[in-house]
Amino acid sequence: MLAAIGLDDQTHAVYVAMLHHPGHGVAELATHLGLDEPAIRAALDTLARLSLLHPSGGEPQPLRPISPEIGLTALLAERQAELTRRQLEIEESRAAVALLLADQAGRCQSAAEPSMERLVGVDAVRGRLVELARSCRSELCAFMPGGAQTPASLAASRPLDEASIRRGVRLRTVYLDSIRNDPATLAYAGWLCQGSSEVRTVPALPLRMLVVDRERALLPIDSESSGLGAVLLSGSGVVAGLLALFESVWSAAAPLGAPRPRDDRGLSRQEEQVLTLLVEGHIDEVIARRLGVSVRTGRRLTADLMQRLGARSRFQAGALAVARGWVDADRLA
Repeated sequence: MLAAIGLDDQTHAVYVAMLHHPGHGVAELATHLGLDEPAIRAALDTLARLSLLHPSGGEPQPLRPISPEIGLTALLAERQAELTRRQLEIEESRAAVALLLADQAGRCQSAAEPSMERLVGVDAVRGRLVELARSCRSELCAFMPGGAQTPASLAASRPLDEASIRRGVRLRTVYLDSIRNDPATLAYAGWLCQGSSEVRTVPALPLRMLVVDRERALLPIDSESSGLGAVLLSGSGVVAGLLALFESVWSAAAPLGAPRPRDDRGLSRQEEQVLTLLVEGHIDEVIARRLGVSVRTGRRLTADLMQRLGARSRFQAGALAVARGWVDADRLA
């Protein structure tokens, strides 16, 4: 559970045992945990390397554990700094990929059978969306991040969706959980659930995406700024990979009419996502955007979770969430 910050299960068990029994030496820890002494010493070496032990100046145990609030918070801060660095690298890679896609799209536009088309600007994207919706034969799969949809967006979508449903096209749409709090978007999503069509929700989505007839996929060039344009892909391998992503998210999503369950800790899926984003070091504005809620709502969710954890800071909330198993550190980006 804490492998992401350097603690494997065995080392974690030794650390917890030392916290509960600070006077135990190597032999006592080995007996208590059912391990041999070399394994205990190896775990102590790891804990010392992670600065989770400090000299006690006495025997039988010359080292004492540092409290989780101090030691794990420091480790988590290091992990957050590393994640921030990796996120910056990802953003740089995203920009490089966008440039590559744009260059390749320009080359493909002159080919007899283009596999990639770059659409520049909102109007170009909207025009292509209309064409894709009207030409779809069997299935439309969509990720719809951003939370509540605007009245203008709903009004523009309805004729296209209505025509698709009449033609027997199956619509599978994944919205954010937050639309359940917006009556207009919730009503529209309910209307979409006709025939074989279905709507599901998740706490957060990786990007905006449309897959048409399992043959073509429309993606934004920049997931953080859809106004820059989009790329239409038709290569079978790429589309198959994007469809696999859709199916993975779809299988974990909750059907629109299903209640939003809480786990045995009383956490909703949205609250779990907030904690994960906190541990990853995201600011309030990013958390709100990922959840599709207002910044004010995002801050309220964060404050509620900090209160439940008994945390005085966001860093401490992240550390406590990992330490208590509310966030699986092994699954962090």
